[in-house]
Amino acid sequence: MNDNTIKFVFPVDHKDEMKQILTSVYNSLSEKGYHPINQIVGYILSEDPTYITNFNNARSLIVKVDRDELLAELVRHYLFD
Repeated sequence: MNDNTIKFVFPVDHKDEMKQILTSVYNSLSEKGYHPINQIVGYILSEDPTYITNFNNARSLIVKVDRDELLAELVRHYLFD
């Protein structure tokens, strides 16, 4: 068993892509009249893509983002930015 802590490092361009996708999904949810934060959190917690609208291909975009990577980036941003 390996007891070492694993450090995840994501390339800068990958972070930019995640931000673009998340922003696009947020905007699509807003346009459709949903509460975007609640919908995105529901998706992250459940991995159920039906929390995200199909409008503007938002659902197909959000599933391109790995949830673990997204959570890691959100926590890093919250703590250090």
